[in-house]
Amino acid sequence: MYGVFVVGTISYAYRPYFQSLFSSSPAVAELTGFFMMTLPVSLYFILCECTKRQGTLGKRKMGVCVVDNSGQRIGIGRSVVRTAVKFLPWELAHFGIWQLMLPSSISDITIYIILSTVNFAILVYLIFPFTNKKRKNVYDGIAGTEIVHCHK
Repeated sequence: MYGVFVVGTISYAYRPYFQSLFSSSPAVAELTGFFMMTLPVSLYFILCECTKRQGTLGKRKMGVCVVDNSGQRIGIGRSVVRTAVKFLPWELAHFGIWQLMLPSSISDITIYIILSTVNFAILVYLIFPFTNKKRKNVYDGIAGTEIVHCHK
């Protein structure tokens, strides 16, 4: 919903101001997208998952919450790590796409390697939960977290 609001409403209403940010350079376009979309969404995940509710609205609706490996509420540090690893492929993909779309000093082969790495990472993210008993994803394994059913 946030994305629809930002992309649909704000970007349309302020298009003359944003258009130059998305066309001047890959770095400016990437940073603009990061600050408009990824950072706010990441902060939502980070803050929701380390509060006493231990999850986003969707997790709460599903009756699950994020805990550490001891079953305790996670702190902001773990939440930041979990969210950063979760969104890393997303950001790498944006980086590569902006490098392709706008004039860049990075070679095409390097960009294709980055984008291939993103595809491989997504595949790992999809397969990894089937390789362990607790069905943890990559970001849960790295952050020392897990998703459990909540009794609240």
